[in-house]
Amino acid sequence: MSAIRPDYSRPLDFKGGRVEMSHGAGGRAMAQLINELFAKAFDNPYLAQGNDGALLPPASGRLVMSTDSHVVSPLFFAGGDIGCLSVHGTINDVAMMGAAPLYLSAAFILEEGFRLSELKRIVESMARAAKDAGVFIVTGDTKVVEKGKGDGVFITTTAVGVIRDGITLSGDLAQAGDKILLSGSIGDHGMAVLSQRENMTFDAPITSDTAALHTLVAAMLDSGAKLRVLRDPTRGGLATTLNEIAKQSGAGMMLQESSIRVNGPVDAACEFLGLDPLYVANEGKLVAICAPEDADRLLEVMRAHPLGRESAVIGEVREDAHGFVQMITRLGGRRIVDWLAGEQLPRIC
Repeated sequence: MSAIRPDYSRPLDFKGGRVEMSHGAGGRAMAQLINELFAKAFDNPYLAQGNDGALLPPASGRLVMSTDSHVVSPLFFAGGDIGCLSVHGTINDVAMMGAAPLYLSAAFILEEGFRLSELKRIVESMARAAKDAGVFIVTGDTKVVEKGKGDGVFITTTAVGVIRDGITLSGDLAQAGDKILLSGSIGDHGMAVLSQRENMTFDAPITSDTAALHTLVAAMLDSGAKLRVLRDPTRGGLATTLNEIAKQSGAGMMLQESSIRVNGPVDAACEFLGLDPLYVANEGKLVAICAPEDADRLLEVMRAHPLGRESAVIGEVREDAHGFVQMITRLGGRRIVDWLAGEQLPRIC
């Protein structure tokens, strides 16, 4: 009795089909998945070269590269999904260096049995996010693991960007007297993911803030303000990000709690769960540290951008050999804002 061979002449069944081990085996099934899904969704001249790598034109300026893996659970959440998140998150990493993102690579770890309909939805979300950002996904990879040895899909993206001349941003450049600016409310992404994961409902929906921040960064750089540091407060939230910068710069910080915006539903959810929004992940916000004389000008530019309308000055850098981050509370007291201890919210990004 002869084995039944798959019919690769038929299009993939994106409605009822599932990922099979053969889709990662390097043969016809894998080629079919690449051609009918990834190549079609990500179509661009560099990807169309069809090689193991992409031949790219020379870029003018210094190059920046960053890579990030995405293991968020659930895969789909209010305001986004693992697809757009994998694009936004890595674009933001190079943007925080002051770079304009140019290209992305994307590697997928797929679990056997994962629905092709959901994979298509994720890939199309990535394609939209990349197109909206003006970035090309130029190369990638696909692997399949046995059922039970993955969690649907994991995505690793790598971004390459270019920095214009005269721009240097780094976590070790903050100086005493510098102002600390935040581009909007905190905790939205982490609580959007957690509330969906735990099937929690609130009177007002919590939506992820996932977004590509490079156009906001470009406007900030164009302002002429003396920017020292840019950072997106993702895992570990605002508190951990500021502690990282304080350690790098060998300085302290004093924050004003009243200036740090937390949306009502996020605040209520955090209070209900016993969480501090200062430690909850964000995916569409940035922290900027600039020379004090430029803070007002920079704030005006940030508020003029759609992703920075709620920007505020939230504190200042101070001389402190211990590198403590402190905060004046709404009641006028003072507290230490320490590093995140342990894992407050796993599988957020």
